Amino acid sequence: MELSIMNCELLATCSALGYLEGDTYHREPDCLESVKDLIRYLRHEDDTRDIRQQLGAGQIIQNDLLPIISQHSQDKALFDACIRLMVNLTQPALLCFGKVPDDPTVRHHFLQVVSYLQAYKEAFANEKVFGVLSETLYNLLQLDWEQRQEEDNLLIERILLLVRNVLHVPADPHEEKNVDDDASVHDKLLWAMHMSGLDDLIKFLASAPSEQQWSMHVLEVTSLMFRDQTPELLVSAGQTRSAQEKQRDAQELEVLRQKEQAEKRSRTLQRGTRHSRFGGSYVVQGLKSIGEKDVIYHRGLHNFKNYTHDLGKAVRRVPKRKQQAKDTEGKRRSALNVRLFLRKFCVDFLENCYNRLMYLVKEGLVREQAQQHDETYYLWALSFFMAFNRGNGFRADLVSETMSIRTFHFIERNITNYYEMMLTDRKEATSWSRRMHLALKAYQELLLTVNEMDRSHDENIKQSANVIKSNIFYLMEYREIFLTLLRKFDETKQPRSFLRDLVESTHLFLRMLERFCKGRNNLVVQKKRVKRKKGRKKTTAIETTPEALEETWNIVAGELRDSGFQLSEALTEGAVPFDAASETPLEEQRTEAMVRVQDSLLNRLGPEALGLLRAAREVWPEGDVFGSADVEPEEELELLKQILFANLPRPSSSEPGMEEEEDGELEVEEELESVRVSETEFNFLDFIKRFANPNIVRPYLLLLRTYSQNSPHTNHCITRMLHRLAVDLKMDALLFQLSVFCIFNKILADPSAAAYKELVTFAKFVLKRFFALAARNSKAYVELLFWKNVGAVREMTEGYSKPGEGEGSKKKAKWAPEEEEELRTLYEEHRDSGVPDIVETLLPLLSNTSRTRRQLVAQMVAMGLVDSVRDLKQQRKGTRIILWTEEQEEELKMLFEEFRDSNDILGNILKKVTAKRSRARLVEKLLSLGLVSDRRELYKKRHRNPNAQRKNSAVGLTEEEFLADLTGGPDEEPMDCEDDDEEEDDSEESEEEEQERQDTVAKGRRGRVAEEETFEKTASVGTLVYTLQQEGMSGPLLWLQNCLNRTADDREEEGSSQPIPLVPLTEENEDAMEKPSFQRLLQKIGVRAPADEQESFWRIPAKMRPSQLRGAAAALSSSEEPLAGEQGLEGSPVKQGEADSHEQRSQALRALLLARKRKPPGSATAEHTDFTAVEQIDSDSSPQKSSEKKTSTKRSRAVLLDSDDEKDEDCLTMDLGVDEDTDSAPTKRRRQRVLIDEDDD
Repeated sequence: MELSIMNCELLATCSALGYLEGDTYHREPDCLESVKDLIRYLRHEDDTRDIRQQLGAGQIIQNDLLPIISQHSQDKALFDACIRLMVNLTQPALLCFGKVPDDPTVRHHFLQVVSYLQAYKEAFANEKVFGVLSETLYNLLQLDWEQRQEEDNLLIERILLLVRNVLHVPADPHEEKNVDDDASVHDKLLWAMHMSGLDDLIKFLASAPSEQQWSMHVLEVTSLMFRDQTPELLVSAGQTRSAQEKQRDAQELEVLRQKEQAEKRSRTLQRGTRHSRFGGSYVVQGLKSIGEKDVIYHRGLHNFKNYTHDLGKAVRRVPKRKQQAKDTEGKRRSALNVRLFLRKFCVDFLENCYNRLMYLVKEGLVREQAQQHDETYYLWALSFFMAFNRGNGFRADLVSETMSIRTFHFIERNITNYYEMMLTDRKEATSWSRRMHLALKAYQELLLTVNEMDRSHDENIKQSANVIKSNIFYLMEYREIFLTLLRKFDETKQPRSFLRDLVESTHLFLRMLERFCKGRNNLVVQKKRVKRKKGRKKTTAIETTPEALEETWNIVAGELRDSGFQLSEALTEGAVPFDAASETPLEEQRTEAMVRVQDSLLNRLGPEALGLLRAAREVWPEGDVFGSADVEPEEELELLKQILFANLPRPSSSEPGMEEEEDGELEVEEELESVRVSETEFNFLDFIKRFANPNIVRPYLLLLRTYSQNSPHTNHCITRMLHRLAVDLKMDALLFQLSVFCIFNKILADPSAAAYKELVTFAKFVLKRFFALAARNSKAYVELLFWKNVGAVREMTEGYSKPGEGEGSKKKAKWAPEEEEELRTLYEEHRDSGVPDIVETLLPLLSNTSRTRRQLVAQMVAMGLVDSVRDLKQQRKGTRIILWTEEQEEELKMLFEEFRDSNDILGNILKKVTAKRSRARLVEKLLSLGLVSDRRELYKKRHRNPNAQRKNSAVGLTEEEFLADLTGGPDEEPMDCEDDDEEEDDSEESEEEEQERQDTVAKGRRGRVAEEETFEKTASVGTLVYTLQQEGMSGPLLWLQNCLNRTADDREEEGSSQPIPLVPLTEENEDAMEKPSFQRLLQKIGVRAPADEQESFWRIPAKMRPSQLRGAAAALSSSEEPLAGEQGLEGSPVKQGEADSHEQRSQALRALLLARKRKPPGSATAEHTDFTAVEQIDSDSSPQKSSEKKTSTKRSRAVLLDSDDEKDEDCLTMDLGVDEDTDSAPTKRRRQRVLIDEDDD
């Protein structure tokens, strides 16, 4: 665009700025207003950026703005306006256009703006201009924060932005055809900054605590200063070359010399001594042409080795979307003086600025206070300066800020994010790929620095490196990142340089991991497993006829009697009937546990069934469903027999995906459930097996194609990985592929093959193994055409399996003609019977009882009895009744009026209603009909037992009741305490499940053994606490009490509960957790032991409510010795020596006598009570009589259920101790008198 076609108003405005005469600039009176007018014009430019182009063509910056700020910097208003205008004019073209335009016309405007920016950059390479900017910036930074105005801060920011914009301008490769060590425009700009002292001001801004607001601007300027540099070149600047560098250069020269000599020899062999104008024509036997005849070759024989069928063909154009991504890295060696000053800058920056600046930038990124994609500057600075630190005499303290696990996590998260964005934002995939490359280089540099720390002579640094390595090797994310990047490599989006860094990083990681594993016998790492819900596998049906069950029972019973009903430790610990993390309700899990016991019995696994039964009894003690706590072995055997012969409800398999009628076999889709995190022992060889995948090997071979352009280290990394697969894993057949052999052939035929000894040796090894295999397997040559997975490699080397013999082969179920005729007859008979599910009707009627529903459905479709699988789709339970009819609503209203005054309205309605529905459905319907206004009105009305009032009365109190008061309260009628949330069951609960749940609740109400066990817990907790205190475990008991109270507070605040592990942090608590006596106390108060080998700690169950937790904590706070009455009525849960038993018995007798003396003389009740109590203690003291009178002596405290208006803390389902606040005053006084008398005696 020429100046002659500039807009008239714009031309007049530019003329009003002033004029340049020689080196002096004369400004016009309206200079300031003209600059402001130009700023306004730029605000209203169109999409082609016409104003910007016209000003660039008029060289407004070179001829006007730069002279103004150089010669008239004292005019502050004019200086500020010129800086504002130059910041606008020098902003990158990408910001102006948003992206590189695709339209040719708009792209022309884009390139025009870029050319003007390059002219601006050359004009800024002036020491005088940067001298004015540096001086102005220095004066502003001299002001204290209270003296600095808002305009001053704006000017500082604009100067930094101006420097950033000028440094950001790309170089012009066509104009700057400079060789290494020559000064480019960028070098001149950097030298002008250095001479003006601006680089020192940048270091001050990076290190000064008061200037931390400019941290991101400083990092941007710093990264752009080192844009064309590499850390290795800066480290070696001004230093003599080492012997290693000289040797490397000599090797490169030797390779080039060998190539040149080989080419000379080949040319000499190709040319004859006498020139011939006639090259000759030859017939190539065995090589067919387009027709049936052999190829005729019309050139000299010396050129035949380069013959290909593609000669003379037009080169096929590769689509743009399939073209390989191009590298944008353009590294060059700057002038020596520039490299020396940059090296000094790096040294000062590391010593004074790096840690502080990186901390501030990281905080801004984490708090999202930076702009979009600013993290790329952070990633670049991390990789560049840490690499410089490694080469310039490594010091770990200079980069301590970025040497942490947090940094590893930050980079890994960014790599994952960039990869996901590269897949979703396909238009900007190249940009996301470049950002991911930056993150990968930062990750690589972190690994290199850790490796350097590991080689340090300082033990503290080596210990820090071991801590970091143990963390990154433990977590699965850091181990899997290289596998994922290699498997997902896409050469159309990611350049070759990315693949090179990825291969080198993987090599370094594996080498560090291998060295780390060698120094340890076993390395435990984290493992995440995706828990999937799979369909039931097809298993052989077990006969369930009475004769077969009787035979099975005889075998199982004999096995259990022979073992004496004793189970091994592995069976006891491995029996886990309850999954606390599962979303399945407890009632359903109990049914599933019963089914698992029956399955073990059907498979004749008696010990496993007994172990499951005992484990389930501990989880569900209520109702004696799995037997009582004091059940005898013979009673357990009888219970197992009942379970074996019982007809238990089993969940029916669903029928998804049954549309595959051809195979007759129905696939079951896997549904993602959850991710389970566990720990496992790490095996390095198993980890290497993950790389034995064609999708991972293919990128390595893609990089191997350019072996002549790769560095020796890159070729070594490739060869080492292929060697691990072929030699360490013995999977050399994975490389038996034609494209691999083409690369090997090129390497072996290379004139300079001597420089690639490692590659040549490996290629010969693989070829030798292939020809040895080809002698045994004639199909090996055909296998060369295909990439092979592990299964194909095994078949190729060990022999092919026959069809149907493979692991994954599925055989179609065969039906005899008689069975098909039987099925057809049964179907014709029941087709019009109106049954809801004809498949379930026909299954029991078949003569072959081993047929499954799936086989029957597939056969009916194959025989043409039904059109599609959809016609036989199984109806879900609980979904048959959806709408309420008028009759059902009237029935519900009548039942509600009948039972509205009863204690359990909802329970009575459920029993009487005709159309069975779940509790949730009934509650919703009652609310919608307006029969109740709140669902709380449907909760069970709970009343206190009137017999409990005797607790508050001292009249007519027997000695037995008095002793019961001391140990846990009088015998009261037990009542249920259910959660208020029980009324809100799952809406999909079926009729059978509802009936089963009601039966279970009824059994629990009739049972009394569970409550007797509760009293045992009550009595034994105090004894165990006293015993542990005598053993010196008061500290662990206090710690356990605090854990229970803290968990109760957390559950009340959050409203949700989950299993809480008890993690002992002190050695005293850890020793206590390993003692059997302390573990018995944990079991008594309801703490769950580790379920399997994946759990290490005891856990507070999620089902324990805050009130229960506080009750357990209160039971642990009792530090006094247990009362004699409590030990006498206990039934001897803790066996002690005879001397202790005799002493306790004497103390109890003395306490009774003293209590009797304080009663009115002549009381018949008292005499009778004394006799009864003494007789009871005697009987309890003898082990022979204790079992006979166990049911009569055990007394359990009633569980008090208050009404819904009272607090939840009054509702305790587990009595763990006696709360003195709930006892009556006479009871407290009597207890205190006995204790005082005992002390006196």
